[in-house]
Amino acid sequence: MFDEVVEHVVAEAGPSHASFPQVKYEGFEPSPYDDSPLLEAYADDPRIQGLRPVTQPFDLCPVQYTPPAPLACLAVSSDKMAIGLASNTIVLIELAHPDQILQIPISRKPTEMSLYKMFLDPSGRHLVITSHQGENWYLFRGWKKPKQLKSFKMVIESIAWNEPALLSSPHSTSTREILDFFKSQERYLHLLFTLPEKTPITGIRFDMFPLSDPRTALIIVTTPTRIYQFVGAPDRRSEESGRMFLPVFSAYRETAPSDGIKITVYHELTTARLAPGIYYGTLNFEQSIDDHIDSTQLFPYPTLSRHETSTTSSSPPQVPVSIALTEFHLVLLYKDRLIGICTLNGKQNYEDTVPLRPNEAVRGIVTDPVRRTYWVYTDQSILELVVRNESRDVWQIFLHQQKFDVALQYAKTTSQRYQVLSAHANALFDEGRFFQAAQYYAQCTVPFEEVVLKYLDAGERDALRSYVFSRLERTKKTDLTQRMMLATWLVEFYLSKCDELDDFCAAEAATSDVQNVETERIMLEEDLRHFFETYKANLDRDAVYELIQGHGRIDMLLFFATVVGDHEYVIQHWILEEEWSKAIDVLNRQSDLELYYRFGTVLTRHAPKEMVDAWLRQPALDPLRLIPSLLQLQHAPRDALSSNQAVRYLNHVVFQQSNTSSIIHNLLVTFHATLSPTPSDDGPLLRFLTTAPCDPLTGKPYYDLDYALRLCKRANRIQACVHIYAKMGLYENSVDLALDKGDLELAKVNADMPENDLPLRKKLWLKIARYVVQDKKDIKSAMRFLEDTDLLKIEDILPFFPDFVVIDDFKEEIAHALEGYSAHIDELKKEMDEATRTAESIKQDIAELRSRFVTIAAEETCSMCAQLLLTRQFYVFPCQHTFHADCLISLARECLPTHALRRVLALQTELVKGSQAGPAERSTTGTSDAQVGQPVRQRALLSTNFVGPALQNGTKAVAPLGRNILSAGDKLRDLIIPDALAAVATAPVGWIPGIGLGGGKKSGPDKDGEKRTERLRAELDDILASSCPMCENVVAGLDKPFVDPGEMDTTWAL
Repeated sequence: MFDEVVEHVVAEAGPSHASFPQVKYEGFEPSPYDDSPLLEAYADDPRIQGLRPVTQPFDLCPVQYTPPAPLACLAVSSDKMAIGLASNTIVLIELAHPDQILQIPISRKPTEMSLYKMFLDPSGRHLVITSHQGENWYLFRGWKKPKQLKSFKMVIESIAWNEPALLSSPHSTSTREILDFFKSQERYLHLLFTLPEKTPITGIRFDMFPLSDPRTALIIVTTPTRIYQFVGAPDRRSEESGRMFLPVFSAYRETAPSDGIKITVYHELTTARLAPGIYYGTLNFEQSIDDHIDSTQLFPYPTLSRHETSTTSSSPPQVPVSIALTEFHLVLLYKDRLIGICTLNGKQNYEDTVPLRPNEAVRGIVTDPVRRTYWVYTDQSILELVVRNESRDVWQIFLHQQKFDVALQYAKTTSQRYQVLSAHANALFDEGRFFQAAQYYAQCTVPFEEVVLKYLDAGERDALRSYVFSRLERTKKTDLTQRMMLATWLVEFYLSKCDELDDFCAAEAATSDVQNVETERIMLEEDLRHFFETYKANLDRDAVYELIQGHGRIDMLLFFATVVGDHEYVIQHWILEEEWSKAIDVLNRQSDLELYYRFGTVLTRHAPKEMVDAWLRQPALDPLRLIPSLLQLQHAPRDALSSNQAVRYLNHVVFQQSNTSSIIHNLLVTFHATLSPTPSDDGPLLRFLTTAPCDPLTGKPYYDLDYALRLCKRANRIQACVHIYAKMGLYENSVDLALDKGDLELAKVNADMPENDLPLRKKLWLKIARYVVQDKKDIKSAMRFLEDTDLLKIEDILPFFPDFVVIDDFKEEIAHALEGYSAHIDELKKEMDEATRTAESIKQDIAELRSRFVTIAAEETCSMCAQLLLTRQFYVFPCQHTFHADCLISLARECLPTHALRRVLALQTELVKGSQAGPAERSTTGTSDAQVGQPVRQRALLSTNFVGPALQNGTKAVAPLGRNILSAGDKLRDLIIPDALAAVATAPVGWIPGIGLGGGKKSGPDKDGEKRTERLRAELDDILASSCPMCENVVAGLDKPFVDPGEMDTTWAL
């Protein structure tokens, strides 16, 4: 054994295995066929179970690799395989990449040295080779050739690697507590202990205590005859000096270690090969014991048959060539076969023949301690022992040993689990552990009736309740009938147990156990309440009601009704008990509005305030459906100092919830009019009538005015009647009724209500004056009465005075009235004089305007067309803008309003008609300008096409034109033709006002036509020249954009 911590580095010239060239594929691939998942999916189907093949726990598969020389030894760890050949060659194969095979020769001839064993560390990086001649070699992964340990001359039988340290540092190059090949070997080899017997050590292993004391190590050493155990704490401080395990063995210098033989370790299991059989046990890492190999057994070697056809049945037991330990089996390798013995019961359940060629000999079996793979090798081939279904029957073995929890872990199918649970439940029941058995019975398929009868026969009702509860939890939610039956039976169990505890408390009232029983009963009732809340959907309401009533549990009855939402049942119960407050509390905690309507009448009659409070907390209630409940308060006796609860609720509905139902408003008027605490107190009623909301469309209140008037008259509510008359617009009736009552101020208020009807107001005030003068006969009050209104004068009330009355009482008032009339007359005279002066001033201004003139230069141009102004008739405005007549018409038609445009069109039509007779007369009787030698230059009009047909066709062409013009709508501006209108609206050349063209005397009809034409032209002139269109357009277009929408303007572009 070596105990040295060393550090070394990989040689720089040594490449890793990844850099080696590809070699021929040798076939290490696993079998592609695995039907176990498909079979497990249908494991519970009996038809599949009958067809399912019986799988062996192991399968021996040959590896498709032919070694170039006979095999001498083999080592596997972390999926890395090292093969030692008889030709002193080391073959390295990484099983993850089986196509990459590396062969490293050892510089020794086979005649000089033969390989004995190889030791590969758990990480697969460090390989130690030993030979029969005592020569030892070391190879690190990635080296091209091994290094010989020249000073280390002995045959190595076993090496104990520091497995946790090696696996925890995958990139470390240290062998940890083993070797160092770059320093003197004698320095790092220390003799730790010499065994009493002089026999070779066949196996060695050390492990740290896992949890109890991780600083303590357990070292097991085996010889052909004994097992030795060493326990102690290694000295971690001595790792550098290589003396880590000296403290462990120093304690055994004087005392021999524990006795104890080839050793194989699997996890915490250990086996040793003895002469009569296999010594098997588990490692126990408890500090308090001396022997750390626990639960030891001795399995005898199986008896092997010599030949399958031999007449002799068996031969004496043989010692296996090699042995391997799996999770549940001991695999024994013989010269021609493999045998598996189950470590749980010692029975043989596997045997397979090793396929051997002629003259082929079995060498041994090795285990990959990290990947848990197993390899059998001969001198000519390698075979893999694949673990297929090793734990197939493990659950049955643990079940027979009554290790139910472990058996349940290895039960793979549902039927296997049910068998384990059933056996466990029966065992617990036989031991009297009924509650634990109930939990397992509920998980298995034991018939429900059988379990119930067993518990009933045993008298264990509490455990039976636990079983039924567990079955209810595991019953599918779709099995409604079964869940309802189980849940109902559980309610009966709970109630019976509560009765039993009550009886016990009553019988043992004086004992000290009563307190414990009371506590148990309280806990049981709490469990029952929780059960109701959890499984309320699986309980039939009527059946549970009957059960609870049969046991007299009123509190549970009410709780269950509340849980299932049957608040109606709870409210009915409290009403029958006359517990009005509790009933209202239940009503408040639920959300069903129908219950408010159903129980409102009885609860309002007995607890009006609490019931109204409940209504106010539910704004979704329909007040119309609560009217029957409100009417319960109409005749109910109440304290005069307390407010009416019906009125309180209705006020909330009307003013807070803005209810507009006329029924609600009428009901509130009814309560105000009939249920006032004092008959003479009209304050609440008047406040409601004054502040009641009105319909925004009609302006009338929502209550019925006629109904309110009849009700107030019947209740003798005079002030309310007066207010209602005013609401109805019957102001005369309201004033008369107020005067009949003698309330002069109320009459005055109602007289001023018709604000927009002055005659009616004056009439109402005259009624009040007549009442004051004639009925009161108080002249002085009548005089003061005139000060309250400005509608009446002294002369209005004089007719009401008696015929014979002393004027002294109102002499001053008459004098004041006369003075007022005189002052008013003077003001009227002043206003007339001022109007006369204004008229004279206007006439003078008009006369001045007629004689006003403007001087125009000869080169003046039109402001619109920029041509000389004097070429044709023109207009000049005070703003100095000048326009030709046709230019002015074109500009004015764009800014004139619609009614002005229509008038211009009408004038255009009339002027066209008037100009029809002119040309005809001139052509027949008149003298042309050419004949008298006075040539006249006349401008050709652009509207010739418009005027010509009109003049030729006469009235027939003009009349339709006028009708079309008046109905043109948006095309009015297009129908005004500036040139044509200027031609007919402008006086001809040579026309002299009052004389005409020819200067001759005209007849009467001609004079009338000319006067009419002149009047039309003057009207057209007033329309066109009323304001400068250019200035007016500037003012009107201040709010318009410079660029119209949709118009492209590039003048601002940069």
